[in-house]
Amino acid sequence: MKEYKVVIPKLGFKNRVKNFEDLLNQYAREGWVVKQIAVNWATVVFEREKNR
Repeated sequence: MKEYKVVIPKLGFKNRVKNFEDLLNQYAREGWVVKQIAVNWATVVFEREKNR
């Protein structure tokens, strides 16, 4: 079974790309995989196995 997480990133104005990269890497370390990134990085949908 899979579980999903929807995140609305708060990236700020400086270093926006670096902050986005850090956010993605943080969730990847927790086992999340990106399923969708909305236009303008408004939301990011992550997926992972529930019974890990």
